[in-house]
Amino acid sequence: MYLNTFTSGLDPLDMTELEEFASLLKSASELGIPHSPDVRYVSVNTIVRHQRFHFLEWGDPSNPTVLLLHGGNQSAHSWDLVSLHLSDRYHVLALDQRGHGDSEWNRGADYSVGAMAEDAEAFLEDRGVANPIIFGHSMGGMVTLALSSRRPELPKAVAIVDVGPELSERGTRMIGDFVQRNVEFDDLEEFLGRVDKYDPYRSRAHIERTVKYNLLRRADGRYVSKVDRRRYHTGGHEGRVRRLGAPSYEDIGRMDFPVLVVRGGESNVLEPEAAERFVAALPKGQLVTVPRCGHNVHSQNTPGFLQAIAPFLDEVTGA
Repeated sequence: MYLNTFTSGLDPLDMTELEEFASLLKSASELGIPHSPDVRYVSVNTIVRHQRFHFLEWGDPSNPTVLLLHGGNQSAHSWDLVSLHLSDRYHVLALDQRGHGDSEWNRGADYSVGAMAEDAEAFLEDRGVANPIIFGHSMGGMVTLALSSRRPELPKAVAIVDVGPELSERGTRMIGDFVQRNVEFDDLEEFLGRVDKYDPYRSRAHIERTVKYNLLRRADGRYVSKVDRRRYHTGGHEGRVRRLGAPSYEDIGRMDFPVLVVRGGESNVLEPEAAERFVAALPKGQLVTVPRCGHNVHSQNTPGFLQAIAPFLDEVTGA
């Protein structure tokens, strides 16, 4: 049983009339995140590469398009506060990547970076989007790098959030250990308690409002992570990720368009020196560090993240 609502067919579902949206607005108010009073926000399904993908669409399609790609074990909803804020002047597409969120699990359990990059490219073609601004966090950042290095003419600009060619083994192991230890639960309070302890940057109330997007309830009554766990048998730390198609420094050297690297100030995944080497390898790279957050920058300090990306967006769109 799903704990959240999404469209059951190919017709878009207006999300602004749901309790979920009221809950999002409450979080935005508490965090002081400004947004338009009139928001277009719909849940949509589409079929690309013989697979059903779910995505969230925000704002006017005539505005510049921003594609948001989430991290591993997360979903498109991880970007909700960011999408809400940007939707008054951007057309925002937040994609549930294969095996995550409300998208279909891949039949062959192929969760490589390369396969996901091909998904994103096919999705943009399906939506008729040319030259988007692409944001990718963690796993989504690797997907963004793979897509952008292979198709450097595709994006107008790219923002990579707390990931890069060099990752801290200690940091990635900590995330992997948390994910592996938190698979099934008898009740939501147990899960909330563990996340609250693991993530000191978000309030428990905020965590409670988002838990429905990360879990589903199985037929036996237990709560389980809403992700195809077979991906953890083929992905993992830096060495394995690279073999799955993540780009090298040589690859990213061909990305001749604006790239913003966003690092969490207290992140143990993308170390400061690695972030600097990453930016130095980019023809048009710049680095910004967001304080008071770890790896999940845009959810742990959303106001700081929005402040950090605003000049970059203004620059690439000519605002």
